[in-house]
Order: sequence, then C-alpha cells, then structure tokens
Amino acid sequence: MEIRAVETDKKRYLDLLLLADEQEDMIDRYLERGTMYVLEDDGAKAECVVTDEGDGILEVKNIAVEPAFQGKGYGKAMMDFLIQTYKGAYTLLQVGTGDSPSTVPFYEACGFRRHHLVKNFFTDHYDHPIYDCGVRLVDMVYLQRKL
Repeated sequence: MEIRAVETDKKRYLDLLLLADEQEDMIDRYLERGTMYVLEDDGAKAECVVTDEGDGILEVKNIAVEPAFQGKGYGKAMMDFLIQTYKGAYTLLQVGTGDSPSTVPFYEACGFRRHHLVKNFFTDHYDHPIYDCGVRLVDMVYLQRKL
C-alpha cells in the first residue's frame, strides 16, 4: 500500500471524487487549491483532498474509497496518513459532511468530535437532493480533531 500526492490531472480520479461529493461543480471549488492524495494497493483504492483554511485549520474536503473496498481499512489508513503528515504543521483537522449514519461514525472513530452545523448547506448549494443511507442531507456537520 502506498499513499502519494497527485500534482497534475487530478480529475482523472473524478469517479472516486464523485463518491464523496456528487456534484462536479462543487468539487471544482476546492480541487485545484487543495492537496490531493491517492492510496494505491494494486490500483487506486482511495483518495482525499485537503485544504488550508487558515488559522491552523486543515480541512478534509473529499475522502472516498472504491465501493468494493470499503470497510477494509483504506479510509482509516488515509486519515492516519493525514494526521501523521500534518501533525505540527496545523493545530486542527476538520471535515464537513452530511449528518449521515455512514459518515459521522467513521469520523468519530478517527477521533473527530462534532463542532458546528451549517444549516441548509446541501439544500442551498446542490442542484438536486442528496441522500446517504436513505437519509436526505440538509445541514452540513463540521467535525474537528486536534493534530
């Protein structure tokens, strides 16, 4: 298993990116200003994009694992990589996500705690309803952990 930075042609991983953020113009808002990593283990299994949000905050804008390989530790490996890579350079790692039974517990298991909500984020910024595990996403939940 190897995690490496993707410097150019980040959209070649669009299928993976769309697993975590299903509207391409929303991905376009952060993809080029972010740092992208891909986890390879006999092919690309996961990706993530992080951005510097200022004030010592690094934000996970997108993290996804190929569906056939979910639950096998690739997402946790990516998160552990981010924590080790950015420890000391930032004080907080944060992520904004839908209040979903599939995502929030993952982040909590990685040491994140709920921090704040952005009301109506998904209804205000996406051109169609977003569902995860049968739950319609409305508010964005921000979770943070210390680095």
